[in-house]
Amino acid sequence: MIHLVLPGALDRPTGGTVYDRRMVEGLRDLGHAVAVHELAEGFPRPAPRDRTAAENLLARLPDDALVVVDGLALGVLPEAAAAQAARLRLVALVHHPLALETGLDAVTADVFAVMERAALAAVRQVIVTSPVTAETLVRDYGVPANRVAVVLPGTDAAPAAAGSDGAAPVLLAVGAVVPRKGHDVLVRALAPLADRTWRLTIAGPERDAATAAELRSLIASAGLGDRISLAGAVTSEALAALYDAADVFVLASHYEGFGMVLTEAVARGLPVVSTTGGAIPATVPPGAGVLVPPGDVDALSAALARLLDHPEDRTALRRGALAARADLPDWRAQAQAFASVLEAVR
Repeated sequence: MIHLVLPGALDRPTGGTVYDRRMVEGLRDLGHAVAVHELAEGFPRPAPRDRTAAENLLARLPDDALVVVDGLALGVLPEAAAAQAARLRLVALVHHPLALETGLDAVTADVFAVMERAALAAVRQVIVTSPVTAETLVRDYGVPANRVAVVLPGTDAAPAAAGSDGAAPVLLAVGAVVPRKGHDVLVRALAPLADRTWRLTIAGPERDAATAAELRSLIASAGLGDRISLAGAVTSEALAALYDAADVFVLASHYEGFGMVLTEAVARGLPVVSTTGGAIPATVPPGAGVLVPPGDVDALSAALARLLDHPEDRTALRRGALAARADLPDWRAQAQAFASVLEAVR
């Protein structure tokens, strides 16, 4: 039996939770029994009762149980991890180091780093979703390299995007409305391009109310309310339709531990405009996208202007994305890789 412990429901529309869910599905398809334990949604800042509930859950699991804990929760449970380290076969699943979340003050970032470092020291294995995160944990968190395994996200095969009718190129950004995703940077980059014809949809749950309010205010002050749509959280069917109608995919993130939406865009042959933050350069295939420094409004604006003004450049990037689709790993293969890592945990 494999136990997966994660914050919130397994069907939440976030990249990390999608990865968790697809691994659960893949492991079960491969014949593994998986028990899912859903914690409260407040992590990594849980209420005291929710922290206690998580500690009690780990304490109740049977001796020698193989337990995978999502890093969003494990990173703030160092005492519980240390207390159960000898009794349980603990595995950390780290999508994104907590201290690297955009918008944290220095004190909070330091507290997260100390807690996560202690929690990771207690586990027998760490699974990460990109080589960049692996390097970060080895270099900055003191995790031995032989205890870190990279299991990339998979990608579903998808038909090439049909795109718009060409009258007004459609830009699509997919990501939760939180500071790290840089949606504000994208809006600022588009403001000088109001003389071009384009439309933008931002799809993603509004997980930070203050950031969402600031984004709406920014869109209004830029006079782009009729050009930019905030779709919020959407169903998988609605998201597929948004991808299909898009001409360019844009992700202005300050940092990504992987960025599954990028490979989802490439799987549909969409040209990508993104940043060099975190693992993005290793995620976007060469020839499929244009990357600029994170937070650089002028560079992002120039990249977007180039693609809006030169359809042939969009076509070239589309060809690059379509050519790269065959090399994207599928979810079944990645679930098998995940299972192989777990089978070696003793």
